[in-house]
Amino acid sequence: MKRLTLTTAFAVIGLWIAGGQGAHAQQANATGQTNEAGGPPDLPVVELYTAADAAAVLNARLIALKTVLELNADQEKLWQPVETAIRDIAAKAAQRAQERQKLDPPSDFLDVLDRIADAEKVRAQEIKSFVAAAKPLVASLSEEQKRRAPAFLGMIDSADGPQPTRDLWLFEAEEN
Repeated sequence: MKRLTLTTAFAVIGLWIAGGQGAHAQQANATGQTNEAGGPPDLPVVELYTAADAAAVLNARLIALKTVLELNADQEKLWQPVETAIRDIAAKAAQRAQERQKLDPPSDFLDVLDRIADAEKVRAQEIKSFVAAAKPLVASLSEEQKRRAPAFLGMIDSADGPQPTRDLWLFEAEEN
């Protein structure tokens, strides 16, 4: 019975949402408002993923990474530089995303390639800073702990060649 009630509730909510959109379109058309394409006016953009959301996700990932690694007391002492490097990388990636949104669209494919090259160069430098910060901690990890880290960071084994740096969650904020 409970399942039926939840299913019914979701169905009612879905119909309500769908009906509301139809009513919005009818109201807009009745008033003569249209978008650039001649359709109903565009709905306002709602930011679904805020900076606070990104910070919460980063905090959760850092806690999860420490949990996955199961650091001992001596290893805990080596954690702070790693966390600082990750936070620094994430902050810079978010900054680059904001700056990129202000840019004019690429003028041609060469402009696209140039932007990709610039982004990869910056990411390479940041990966090197992460590696430098992580080396002391990783040197203290057991083989079991070392085996857990790559998958958690988003690294994958591939026969297709090196993994693009943008696939690492360290740079996720740059892609939003």
